[in-house]
Amino acid sequence: MMFILCIWLMASGLFAVIGIAAWNAKKAVSFWNLTQPVRVYDVKNYNRAVAKMWFVFAGLFAVTGLPLLGGQNSAWIVYSILGCMALSIGLMVVYMRIEKKYRIY
Repeated sequence: MMFILCIWLMASGLFAVIGIAAWNAKKAVSFWNLTQPVRVYDVKNYNRAVAKMWFVFAGLFAVTGLPLLGGQNSAWIVYSILGCMALSIGLMVVYMRIEKKYRIY
């Protein structure tokens, strides 16, 4: 199970890399649509908020992978699955709040 945890942590690291890219971006980063840019009034603070969102998601995603250390037939894996689903939904909700705060209408 250590191999699976390593893969889980690499995926978490990938989310952190997305956060680093958002932190350093000069244009507003997008979340839902990669072809249509997001129109925001403060690009720097918007990108920083999105980057922080990705950093928190990456950390919590890594923590939800810890039950994988319980072994192959452990019931604790349910917490990893449900935690991942809850984090994904939470990520969308947080992004919608960030977008609502910085979007130009």
